[in-house]
Amino acid sequence: MSEVRVAIHGAGGRMGRRLVALASQDSGLQIAAAIDAATHPSLGQDAGMLAGVSALGLPLTADWPDGIEVVIDFSSPAGCMSAIEKCLQKRIPLVVATTGLSGEQIAALQSAAHLIPICWAPNMSLAVNLTMRLAQQAARALKLVPQGADVEIIERHHRYKEDSPSGTALKFGELIAGEMGLDKHVHGREGQVGARGRDEIGYHAVRTGDDPGQHTIIFGMLGETIELRVAASSRDCYAQGALAAAKFLVKKPVGMFNMFDVLGLD
Repeated sequence: MSEVRVAIHGAGGRMGRRLVALASQDSGLQIAAAIDAATHPSLGQDAGMLAGVSALGLPLTADWPDGIEVVIDFSSPAGCMSAIEKCLQKRIPLVVATTGLSGEQIAALQSAAHLIPICWAPNMSLAVNLTMRLAQQAARALKLVPQGADVEIIERHHRYKEDSPSGTALKFGELIAGEMGLDKHVHGREGQVGARGRDEIGYHAVRTGDDPGQHTIIFGMLGETIELRVAASSRDCYAQGALAAAKFLVKKPVGMFNMFDVLGLD
């Protein structure tokens, strides 16, 4: 099997550097480009050295060379829009691992999927996506409980995370709401808010230290409770998932894919 020529967009960032490091050790991948904004202070430096591995002879660049088979974007919402534009121009498959996209940006992403293959998920982790399937199954069963089940989602991330609640927490909520017919999403509670509504999902965001990410899904019933918890011990799980998605996507037709497709869960 030939190596897939992958470009890392956002390669100068924290996650981008881990993608470079891990991709450089993957026999199924060849890093075709390490791309970042033209204003990045490390532009021109060896991407491998920046990532803390051996020199790759590949500079961090703002240019998009020819010969790229698939792009992984792990940048920022604005950077993601730039990557979409470039991938549309060159007709390159795109894995979007960037979080915090606005409604307008998500619409642009969905529109682009009519012209190129795109894999987009709020979380690239294998364990998280398996837990999402478990949460769906639990919600499907618990909607039949006569007294009902209260759903609360608690997420923890590092102090630098800018969006809240996390895209992963919102995706958990979306999947559970679809199974249980819940239509109200409440973000935190304070003051005299009254008794908890039966038609809501509660979200609670914790920001502390360098926590790479934890999500706890609580199904609370009268007399018993179910908790599903998934936690990352390092950010490598997100990078490894994105690399797996790139291998999956490179030969796929035009359309929108997700990590359930990558993992064969649909």
